Amino acid sequence: MSRFAEIFPDSTKPLIAMVHLPALPGTHFYDSESGLDGAITQVQEEVAVLIDAGFDGLLFCNENDRPYRKTAKPAAIAAMTRIVTECRPAVVPFGVDYLWDAQAALAVAVATGASFMREVGAGVWETDMGPLEPNTADLIENRRYLDRMDLAVMMNVSPEFGSGIGRRSVADVAQSTAMSSLADVILVSGKMAGDQPDKATLEQVRQAVPKEIPVLLNTGARAETIAEFLQVADGCIVGTALKKCGDTWNRVDPERAKRFVEAARSV
Repeated sequence: MSRFAEIFPDSTKPLIAMVHLPALPGTHFYDSESGLDGAITQVQEEVAVLIDAGFDGLLFCNENDRPYRKTAKPAAIAAMTRIVTECRPAVVPFGVDYLWDAQAALAVAVATGASFMREVGAGVWETDMGPLEPNTADLIENRRYLDRMDLAVMMNVSPEFGSGIGRRSVADVAQSTAMSSLADVILVSGKMAGDQPDKATLEQVRQAVPKEIPVLLNTGARAETIAEFLQVADGCIVGTALKKCGDTWNRVDPERAKRFVEAARSV
């Protein structure tokens, strides 16, 4: 059984909700008046809403730390570790994503007992943050070094805010990422948070990747179209569609969260 299947043994197509942390200390949007205690209270409230809506898992991410860094600062890693530790759910699995530092995500995942993590897996990318060159070998080797071989690594093969440097198709990148980079899960994204990828691209990736490796919709999941995408994808990660007015930077809307789960469960 794959790592991902062991994490979600009772979910045919797992629904994973994003938990966007308030901006961390030292970043542009950090709320020094509320501080970490205020951030923890907000995250705890949103975790409770998402659990109540019926999601299978949660993914904590520093989405509000714009502009994103390719190398995390120690204080941000420490702050994220504290927030996730105090807010992690007891009833569903959770994961960690640090934009855009895979080693930081791994460190927080190990420290907090996360079941999975998400990062860009392979390739070289032109991005808003400058060139991005994932070091997958270090990531996979450090997972072993830190004795977390049970931690599932979800690899994004079409990262938001970036384009690949090279001529390979997304399906070709996904196939090699699954086989050579040892991805536990392949993620397919649109051009930015909240954007749907082309369904044909998702279908091509699903056909190219071995059946035992799940392919998830990583961005653009919406109540109105999730049934269509789950005919191809093996699950999804959703954030923007759950927010008030469908705005990535707003708080989670309990009604939108419930409506999304109901639509996805109808598949």
